[in-house]
Amino acid sequence: MSKNFLLERMLASRIVAIIRAEKDDRLIDVARALLAGGVDVIEVTFTVPGAVRVLEKVAAELGDQVLLGAGTVLDPETARTALLAGARFIVAPNTNPDVIRTCRRYDAVAVPGAYTPTEVVAAWECGADIVKVFPSDIGGPKYLRALRSPLPQIRMMPTGGVNLETAADFLKAGACALGVGGALVEPKAVATGDMARIEQLARQFAQIVKDIPVE
Repeated sequence: MSKNFLLERMLASRIVAIIRAEKDDRLIDVARALLAGGVDVIEVTFTVPGAVRVLEKVAAELGDQVLLGAGTVLDPETARTALLAGARFIVAPNTNPDVIRTCRRYDAVAVPGAYTPTEVVAAWECGADIVKVFPSDIGGPKYLRALRSPLPQIRMMPTGGVNLETAADFLKAGACALGVGGALVEPKAVATGDMARIEQLARQFAQIVKDIPVE
């Protein structure tokens, strides 16, 4: 799949489920629960122990049913490792031009992180496909709307502070997609193996996306 196809799939889904956990033993089940609930774009962060194994397992077992990415990727070496393990997009809390170049080399989607207008524009000029606005819980939807006003050409994905109460407001503020972590992949549900809860939350987030038209 080409990068343009991958990007269009992300923009059509508008939800990136962020998987973080202290153990990797249930994460394939988490991915299945998300998929069953209608969320098919999944980011496995490199804060997860054995993140590479998780990427490989999800890629092998779910294939193209999900669009798989890697998060908290701080350097090009980690980016390359993630892409070879099956990731098709790379997310970071910061902007590292070398990581973006690695994504270009492997025809993958680059989603670096930024917060201020200067950082957002710098990430875009470096070749970001989407800019992750992080941490979005500080300024909330109002801050995203303020960023989008002078920078409507830049695709922005708020991450941090996105939950069932704020998701619609972020979309209305111009988010092209939402990075959703613990409000979707609840740590307690992961720890107890409550995949029904994760599937239920996925359905709720997916419904919010369906109810808010794309700008």
